[in-house]
Amino acid sequence: MLFDITRTELVALFGEDRIATLSAAVFPPRAARTEGARLLQTVGVPTGTLSLRDPAPESGLLPLVREVADADERAGEWPVIGWLLNAHLALDPGSGTVYAVDPDEETVRALHTDVSSLVHVTLRLQRLLEEFAFSAEDADEEAGFERLDREVEHIRRTTSAVDPLPFGDEESMWSVVADEIAEGRRFAAGSPGAASLYG
Repeated sequence: MLFDITRTELVALFGEDRIATLSAAVFPPRAARTEGARLLQTVGVPTGTLSLRDPAPESGLLPLVREVADADERAGEWPVIGWLLNAHLALDPGSGTVYAVDPDEETVRALHTDVSSLVHVTLRLQRLLEEFAFSAEDADEEAGFERLDREVEHIRRTTSAVDPLPFGDEESMWSVVADEIAEGRRFAAGSPGAASLYG
């Protein structure tokens, strides 16, 4: 795993009820024993920006890529573990890589080298959304946005030093989310950022 993240760390930041997990039973047998699937079972991800996928009611299993999008035979067998923006997130059990599958554009792009990277990016951005506040120390609103932009850029830079995939180009899913955060567009009602922006 690229990033060392524990369930204890997530719970301390977000609380038990804000961490989503997937049980071993929802994975196809070949995927259930992989390191990535185990991380999603035992550590989980914070809810908010990223959504984990519910299993299909009929089978009790996660859907496969071929059930949600046109894909080659190999990618078609990967379980869909989540949803980000307009793309399904799929786990390649062989490599452990997480892919973004866009059903409209029929593209399959590597988004994370492994699941620990997915959890890391989700944690860092979700934490920023919940903790950042425009403060009285900022000379004006522009200074606050400059500080927010620096925080977002720090997440991009430190993540890319370990895993270059999430922010690999300006059009990647996480680059779009990061840009929206830097523009102040993703703060949830009740967060310090939203309170200082919208009152």
